[in-house]
Amino acid sequence: MKAAIYNPYWDTLGGGEIYSFSFAKALLEKGYDVYIQTPDPTLPKKLKVRFGVDTNNIQIVKDIKKGDGYDLCFWLSDGSIPLLHSRFNILHFQFPFKNINGSSLFNKMKLYRINKVICNSEFTKYFIDREFKIKSSVLYPPVNIADIKSKRKENLILYVGRFSQLTQRKNQHILVDVFKKIYKKGYTDWKLVLAGGSEIGAYEYLKNIIRKSKGYPIEIIKSPDRNIITDLYGRAKIFWSAVGYGYDGLKDPMKVEHFGITLVESMAAGVTPLVYNSGGYREIVEDGHSGFLWDKKSQLLKKTLQVIENKKQLAGIGSAAKNAAKKFSYEVFEKNVYEIIGS
Repeated sequence: MKAAIYNPYWDTLGGGEIYSFSFAKALLEKGYDVYIQTPDPTLPKKLKVRFGVDTNNIQIVKDIKKGDGYDLCFWLSDGSIPLLHSRFNILHFQFPFKNINGSSLFNKMKLYRINKVICNSEFTKYFIDREFKIKSSVLYPPVNIADIKSKRKENLILYVGRFSQLTQRKNQHILVDVFKKIYKKGYTDWKLVLAGGSEIGAYEYLKNIIRKSKGYPIEIIKSPDRNIITDLYGRAKIFWSAVGYGYDGLKDPMKVEHFGITLVESMAAGVTPLVYNSGGYREIVEDGHSGFLWDKKSQLLKKTLQVIENKKQLAGIGSAAKNAAKKFSYEVFEKNVYEIIGS
């Protein structure tokens, strides 16, 4: 059996790329010969370095011909509906597209060729179902929690995410501002680490972040490999995120976090998360139990100081977060993939 994988965003090396590759991996383990469309022959090496994934046995081709000649086609949508030609077609939405004339007659005709529409979160599904007038399914992204281990914890606050602000607003500058307030309150033994991809659309923003961080214990790590990331998860006590801050998730769903893979990864290492109360984060963090959701910068500051001062609470939340991360494991993802293709 032959399976084709299409993703128009391979060069960004983000959550959607982990998702697409993991789907390919699940198909490989089911006995499929898997082909990925990309003009970049070095993609397998990049995936291995960034995500620590095994890319053996996946074949690179320049054109999967929209699934023509394949038994199965997985297609990550850029908002459009492709006319796919494989025997079994899966359309995946990574983004909550809105106001793109999704329910046009032409789209309805092309959707007849789609056997299954899947989304990465209930948040994304909410918008996709309304935009395209369909009933999609949620297949949560897989998180490789097996190689993430809790280590001796340090006074380290961490955020992992791309520095690019092209689609979502990752808002690392918000984290810098709040951390500087914590530092000025006398918590000088704490450190903030911002790590993430810097390849696409990040130059000016990253330069500003570096300038704002000068003189404070703030470390910027550009495009780290998987070993560096897992080490940071292991040592960190707190995970921060301000993705989507300043935007209404219902009016501007593209600007907020659609799921949050790095959040789950940090939780797998027993890190206490404090993340912006919007988008897919609400499906991962149970406020007050496995982490905290915040709406204002003052709340992020207050709640962070609270857990810094209360070591027992910090440890308890971290333990609950580690347990909550298990439902997003690769094993759970793989099981759900097989249910989808089996049906």
